[in-house]
This record gives sequence, C-alpha cells and structure tokens, in this order.
Amino acid sequence: MSAKEKIREAAHTLFYNHGIHATGIDSIIKRAGVAKQSFYNHFVSKQCLVLDYLALRHQQWLDLYARRLEQAKTPQERILAVYDAYQDHAEKKYENGFRGCGLLNAAAEFPVDSLERRCVAEQKAQIQQFIESALCELSSIESQNAALLAQEFAFLLEGSISLAGLSGHSALIELARHSVAQRLVAL
Repeated sequence: MSAKEKIREAAHTLFYNHGIHATGIDSIIKRAGVAKQSFYNHFVSKQCLVLDYLALRHQQWLDLYARRLEQAKTPQERILAVYDAYQDHAEKKYENGFRGCGLLNAAAEFPVDSLERRCVAEQKAQIQQFIESALCELSSIESQNAALLAQEFAFLLEGSISLAGLSGHSALIELARHSVAQRLVAL
C-alpha cells in the first residue's frame, strides 16, 4: 500500500470513529505509519484530506448504489435501491461500530457556509436527484409533485440513517424503505 493510501485509510477510519476536529494530523501519521513530510507530500492541508474523505465516502455509497441498480428494472426499484445501498453501507463492518452517515457526521462539525458543508449538501442533493429522476418516469406523477415527493423520501432516508446511527443498528433504514415501498405501490 502506498503512503498516500495509508494516510487516507488511517484518516478515514479516525474521522469516522472520532470525528474530524478530534483527529489531529499527528494521530493520522501515527496510525498510517508514515513520516510527517509524507503526509504533506500528498495532502497540502488537513482540509484537503477532509475533502478527500468526503469524496471517498460518497463514492463508496455510489458504488453500492451502482451494484443495487444492476438488479433494478423499474423506477420504483431504482428508488428502493437508494435505500438498499444505504442499508449496505450501514451494515459494513466498522472498527467502533456503525455511527450513522459519515457525511452528515462530518457536515455537523463545520460552519454552514463552509466548503465541507457545501460538499456534503451537493452529495446529498445528488442522491435526492436520483430519487426524483426515477419518480419523473412514473406516469402518475407530475414533475412538480415528483420534486416534493423526492424531498419527502430523502427526509425519510436521512432521518432513518441518522437514527440508525444513534442506535447503532440499521433496522430503521429498512423501516424507511418499507414506508417508501408502500407509498410507491399507491402511486
């Protein structure tokens, strides 16, 4: 594993387990087993590493979603695949247990107008757009209603992942998925 990968892996684990602000560069370097200069050769600042962390967390979810999409044949199934990918992410083995959405946890540590918060907001908006696009394919829904319903489904999704993180169990995501599945049958 390259020094950069060691740094990324160490930082990503520490950020998720302990929080971004509670994790210093020295802790990352120690866990990664690299020299301080190696850190700065790959990341000009902690903020760059944080943005890398946010991008990687989102990409990990996108990869899970892509695998779920391979099985989805209808717009309804593509919406439910969003929930299934969140479930998959929640059931991953975490060093200190499941703590909820790493993106939301990270965003909570930064000011509203920060680059980090804007990054997470864009990532969450992309997920909501996946839902809205699938809803727009349903002939029973007008585009304005699709946007509102997508927002409602996103509220259920993000609320379930937050509460699942508090409890340390992913069952609440499954419950949210079930609620959405029932709504989709009624459309």
